[in-house]
Amino acid sequence: MSLKKKLAVSTLAASMTAASFAGFPFSSTGLAQHLGLVGTAAAAEVGHQAVKDKITAIYKSLTVTEATYLKNYSDEVAGLGQDKFNKIFEPVLGKIVLTDKEKATSLKLFKSVSSVVYDVYANDFDVLKGIRYDVDNVALFDSIAAKAKVPNLSFDDILDFFFAANGVEAELRNMLASKSGADLVNIVSDPASQKTLVKDAVYKVLDHRIGTGALTVSQAVYNLGISADDLVLTLDNVNTEIKSARKAAQSLALAYLRAYPLTTTNPGSGSGDGGGTAVVVTNPTATPGFYDVSKLVSIVGDKATLKLVDADVIKAFDALLAANPGKTGLTLTLNLGTVNAKVVEVPLSKAIIEAAKARGIANIAVTFNGLTVTIPVSQFSDAVTLTVTNEADATVTSLTSLKLASKVYSFDLTVGGVKTTTFKQPLTIKLPLANTTGLDKELLSVSKVVYKALEFHGGVVDGDYIVEPRDTFSTYAVVENKVNFNDVASVQAWAGRQIQVVAAKGAIEGVGASKFAPKSNVTRAEFSKMLIRALNLENSTATESFGDVASTAWYAPYVAVAAEKGIVTGRSASQFDPNATITRAEMATMIARAVKTVNPQATAGDASSLTKFADAAKIAASLKDGVAFAASHNLVIGNAGKFNPNNTATRAEAAVIIYRTINFK
Repeated sequence: MSLKKKLAVSTLAASMTAASFAGFPFSSTGLAQHLGLVGTAAAAEVGHQAVKDKITAIYKSLTVTEATYLKNYSDEVAGLGQDKFNKIFEPVLGKIVLTDKEKATSLKLFKSVSSVVYDVYANDFDVLKGIRYDVDNVALFDSIAAKAKVPNLSFDDILDFFFAANGVEAELRNMLASKSGADLVNIVSDPASQKTLVKDAVYKVLDHRIGTGALTVSQAVYNLGISADDLVLTLDNVNTEIKSARKAAQSLALAYLRAYPLTTTNPGSGSGDGGGTAVVVTNPTATPGFYDVSKLVSIVGDKATLKLVDADVIKAFDALLAANPGKTGLTLTLNLGTVNAKVVEVPLSKAIIEAAKARGIANIAVTFNGLTVTIPVSQFSDAVTLTVTNEADATVTSLTSLKLASKVYSFDLTVGGVKTTTFKQPLTIKLPLANTTGLDKELLSVSKVVYKALEFHGGVVDGDYIVEPRDTFSTYAVVENKVNFNDVASVQAWAGRQIQVVAAKGAIEGVGASKFAPKSNVTRAEFSKMLIRALNLENSTATESFGDVASTAWYAPYVAVAAEKGIVTGRSASQFDPNATITRAEMATMIARAVKTVNPQATAGDASSLTKFADAAKIAASLKDGVAFAASHNLVIGNAGKFNPNNTATRAEAAVIIYRTINFK
C-alpha cells in the first residue's frame, strides 16, 4: 500500500478512535435513532482499497462547518508543546518507555498525522512528503516493534486493528446490535456508559492477539502492557487538553454516518460507491400489534425514509390477528423510534394496504418521537405515503400571541402518488405536548394554519398528548387558546368556565367584539356545529339532501355529518329548518346520539331517570330515550325539579352541556 494510503487510513483509524472516546457515535444529538439500527461486521478482512474508498466517501460528506472543525483541530495540534504532549500520552508513553528523542519524534508524527485529518479532506498531500523516508519515524517504529517483540509493525497493522472483521469498529457494531432500545437510549444520555462500551470493545480487540484472526497491534499492545484503560485515559486526555478534538471527532463521526448509514450498510464491506451489504434484523412478530421498524429508517440529509419489507409487515398483520382471535378494529403500530430529521416519510405499498384490508386490519399507525398518526386503511386502494414535516415554531407564533404547547407539524398524504388532502375516514393525529408548565391544559386546542390564521379544532388531552381526528391534512400545532368574553358575568357562576373551555376548543364562538351573548337562543344549525366540532366528528366528505341547507352555507358540513351519523333528523325528509331554535329536549337527544356514536359501549339510558322531572310527560315520545340517556349520565339536569323540555336552549346552556359531553367517560 502506498504511503498516501497508509497515512490516510491510519489517520481515519486514529480519528475514529478519538471520535469513539469523544462520543462517537453516541453523544451527538440526532444519532439516537442510528444506534437502534446497527448491522453486523463484515465476514472478510478489510481491504486497503475499500478503506481508502470509505475515507473518500466520508470526507465528501463533511459540511463546510465540519471541515472548519477539522482545520481548527489541525491548527491547535500544530501548536502543541512537548510537555503537554507528554502529559496527554503518558498512560501509553509510560508503558513504552521512550527516550526523549523518541518522544520528540512521536510529537512530530502526531502533528503530521493530525494535519492529515484536514489536509486529506482538502486534497493536499504535501504534508505526507518526506514522512515515509524520515529516518526518525522509521527508527521510532522499529524501536516500538522491538520493545513489543513483534516483527514488521506497520500502518497496515494499524488499519487492521481498527477495520478488520474483528477490529474495533466491528466489535462496537456487534455489541450495539445486542442492545435493547432502552439500553441504547441510556447510552446516548450517559457518557459513562459510552466510555464503558468503547472500552469493552477495545478489550475484545486486544484479545485478538493469537490464533486465527490475530492482530499484530493487539499482540504489540499486550506485550507492552498497555490496557484498554490506558487507551481510555489517553483519549480522555486528548479531549481535555486539545479543546478542538471533540468537535473534530464528532464531525468525522457525522460524516461517517452520512456516507455509511448504520441502518442500511455494512461499512466493513465498503465499495467505491459508498454501498455495502444490507444487514438489518427486524422481528415483525415479536410484539403482536407493535412492530419495531426503527432499523428500517434511512436518513439522507434532513429527510428520513422508512423502507418496509412487504412480507415482514404481512407477518406482523398475521401475528396481530393470531393474538386477537375474533376481534375487529385492530391496529398495527409501526414504531420508527427516535428520528432526528426534519422530514419523515413513511411509504405503505399497495400490497401492504391490500393485505391489511383482506385480513380485516382496521388501521396502520405510525409513531416516532412521541407523535402518532393512525391511518384507517379501508378507504384506500393504492399505495399510501405519509409525510410529516417539522416546521419552525414561527409558522404559528408569527400568527398569534397564544402560547405554543407543541411542535409545529405539516402532514401530507399521497395515494397512488397523488396528493390527497381530504379523507372519508379521518386520520387521527396524536401530538406530544411540550412546554406546558403554567398552561391551562383544559384550554389546549389543536390549531390548523389556514390562510395565515389559526382555526381551532379542539382535541382530547390524554396525559402528555392531545388526540384529534382530522378529515383534512395541513399544518397543525397545539396552543393554549384563552378566549375571554366581557358579557358572561350573569352566568359566570354556573357556566363561566364551561364557556371558556368550549370556546377554546373552537366548538362555540362569540358574536363579535368580545361578546358571547350567553342568554341568546341557539339554532339547530349552530348546535350541530357545536356538537360536531366538540366531539371531533368533522368530515368534509359527508353529504346531506335537505332542500333548505345550501352547500355553501357555513353550517352545511356540520349538518351533513350530524345527519349522516343519525345525530339529527330533519323536520321532514327534505327540510332541516337550520335557523329554528333548538329545544332542550332536542339538544339532549342530539347529545345522546352523538355520545353513542363516539362511544358505542356507553350504557343505555334508564327511563326511570325521567321520574325526577315533574314535567317529564311533556317530553315528546320520540325524544324520551335521548333525554333519559342524557339525564342518566348527568349530561343534562333540571331546574327546580323540572326539565322544561320544550323551552328553547340558551347559548350558555349549550356551552354547559357541550362541556359535559366533552368530559364524558
